[in-house]
Amino acid sequence: MKRLFCLVILLYYQLPTANCQLPYWQQQVNFKIDVTLNDIDHSLDGFVKMEYFNNSPDTLRFIWIHLWPNAYKNDRTAYTDQALENGSTAFYFSDDDKRGYINRLNFKVDGNTAKTEDHPQHQDIVKLILPTPVAPRSSAKIETPFHVKLPYEFSRGGHKGQSYQITQWYPKPAVYDRKGWHPIPYLDQGEFYSEFGNYEVQVTVPKSYIVAATGDLLDTDEKNALTKRIASPAPDNAPTKTLHYKQSNVHDFAWFADKGFTVAYDTLKLPSGRIIDVFSFYNPKNAMVWKNSIAMTKTAILTKSRWIGEYPYNIVSVVDGGNNGGMEYPTITLLESGGSQQSLDFVINHEVGHNWFYGILASNERSHPWMDEGLNTYYDSRYAKQQYGNNASDLIKLKPAFLEKKLPVDIQQTLLQTVIGLKKDQPIETTSKKFNILNYNAIAYIKTGEWMKQLEAQLGKPLFDSCMQEYYRRWQFKHPYPEDFKKVLENVSGKKLDAEFALTQKKGILNERPVKKDIRFTVMFNLRETDKHNYISVFPAAGFNFYDRQMFGAVVHNYYLPLPKLQFVVAPMFATKSKQFTGIGRVSYSWFPGSNGQKAEVSLAGSSFTADTYQDSVNTVHFLRFYKIVPSLKFVFANKNPRSSVTKSLQWKTFLIGEQGLAFQRDTIQQIDIINYPTRSRYINQLRFVFENNRVLYPYNAIFKVDQGEGFARADITANYFFNYPKGGGLDLRFFAGKFFYLGDRTFLKQFQTDQYHLNMTGPK
Repeated sequence: MKRLFCLVILLYYQLPTANCQLPYWQQQVNFKIDVTLNDIDHSLDGFVKMEYFNNSPDTLRFIWIHLWPNAYKNDRTAYTDQALENGSTAFYFSDDDKRGYINRLNFKVDGNTAKTEDHPQHQDIVKLILPTPVAPRSSAKIETPFHVKLPYEFSRGGHKGQSYQITQWYPKPAVYDRKGWHPIPYLDQGEFYSEFGNYEVQVTVPKSYIVAATGDLLDTDEKNALTKRIASPAPDNAPTKTLHYKQSNVHDFAWFADKGFTVAYDTLKLPSGRIIDVFSFYNPKNAMVWKNSIAMTKTAILTKSRWIGEYPYNIVSVVDGGNNGGMEYPTITLLESGGSQQSLDFVINHEVGHNWFYGILASNERSHPWMDEGLNTYYDSRYAKQQYGNNASDLIKLKPAFLEKKLPVDIQQTLLQTVIGLKKDQPIETTSKKFNILNYNAIAYIKTGEWMKQLEAQLGKPLFDSCMQEYYRRWQFKHPYPEDFKKVLENVSGKKLDAEFALTQKKGILNERPVKKDIRFTVMFNLRETDKHNYISVFPAAGFNFYDRQMFGAVVHNYYLPLPKLQFVVAPMFATKSKQFTGIGRVSYSWFPGSNGQKAEVSLAGSSFTADTYQDSVNTVHFLRFYKIVPSLKFVFANKNPRSSVTKSLQWKTFLIGEQGLAFQRDTIQQIDIINYPTRSRYINQLRFVFENNRVLYPYNAIFKVDQGEGFARADITANYFFNYPKGGGLDLRFFAGKFFYLGDRTFLKQFQTDQYHLNMTGPK
């Protein structure tokens, strides 16, 4: 019995290890789709047949199905919620005719009608109940008709008029892998995760449309029409044409249709000698920028093929999406027009690069966005250095030429350092939906790219390239996770990389090195080399008020990015009427306790101007001065949720105020009036707590405040709530309540002296 007990214990501890060492497996889903575009009501009618291969060791009794067009069905979807959190009300307030959905579904599995159950949370996911369980190493044939009402192009797909971007448009099974099911709603921030398979798609469109799509176009006449730029071969009496596409080893299918595309075409010989087709589809008005797009696409394919591994498909296409942003799909990518040929070259390189990271190495980007975006960003930087000798971000010319020398050499790196300096960054290993909108770019893209550069520096470029090429060889057409990536790098390099990969779990600078900066004076502002210099900027200042009239002077400040802990701005001016010096100034010091963006700030502000005038009996005008000095201490509380739009702060201020007044006396001996201009001082201590929710939809705030001065105290609350109007603007509601307290006896003199602090219908003065 004792031996049996030991055997049971041994099995208990060994079985989990055995399970972890199961051979890699993944599901496969082959698609046959027939779809027709109706460009009058902007809809699709289709029929999809799927063959689902269960390569897992588990028997499946249901399959989660993505119905992502339903993300645009109403304002109660994950997409809507995220868009609002990210600051956009465009879809939330959109008209019904601009929304979209998928319906007319009638699932059958192996010829038997199958029921579906709604996802408990998301409208764009359903559970397909299998009439007969699908055992390991067996398959099921799934089919259904479907109808899609295409939305206006709010996110990655839809239409603008009769220009169509048909993406995430058909029922698609969720991924089932060694970590279980991955039913995920459609999001704008956060891309997709799908099973590999083979696609055959027939697209029927009105004859006048030019179509760009995933995979090989099998219709010889139509392909000749594209490559030779001749008219569509469809018969004159045929109102439509049907195009047949086929592609193996992909996990998605996208297509784009427009009547006005200009088509450019050429072939490319890969290092192995294999020849592929290269297409470019663009708007004629962008011809000057896009005229070399074929050459740019070829360069992108060749550099990635050399650095990572050869491009495996027979076709690559780039499509001009105007200003709709870029998004990659297997063998085809939609991208922005670009402001110049150089910036378009960079964007093409970036989006085509996603054929490797996302297309071929299909990691779970919803959970690990850095494995796609960050690795691709590393190669963006490498491409920019090779082609242009500068940083990737410097290729995108979005700034006026005269400011070129004022802006950072690497804008993205400067923004990253700013976010880190404020302690509002997030770890590289953060899911897409948990990143706030700023960190999604700053961390998943930029910081991961820097982390990859650090790996390259540690391993040396030849060994690093060998690691990446082996990663590509082992994991192409599969679903690698971070641990798989790490294992390949360690196997090939022969080095333990625990410390390096631990950095993906941490916040802050990857490799902080103390840098001694000098002080440099500049005009207006300078963000060029803030890693080397503490800039002090000077530029002209002008002001005006009723008593001083025109004022001229200078502003001196040290505001730049990343934000220095010690900041100051002073603006001394000379008034043309009062002939006196006026001005404002502020100096502050900030520090950031904790790690979630808490901020403490001590500051001193001041100002001085003319507040009144007096003309005496001999017509001499006397200018009565006013000054204010305000020391302050402020604490901004951290948010546990980095995506939160809530800000809470506690602040103490003391207002030290001096006002020059009039005092009249009578000299009874000389029988003359004497006028004095004494300066009266007063103070106010103030403690205020501010709660703000700066969400884009119905923002609100509340300010709780206590003031104390000589002989009085005052407490009040002000609350504001904004009701957005669908077409812009809104209704702003304000609530105020307060109470004035006398300290000591309430006398007539005290009432008179404190009158300016009393409450009235517009709040305190």
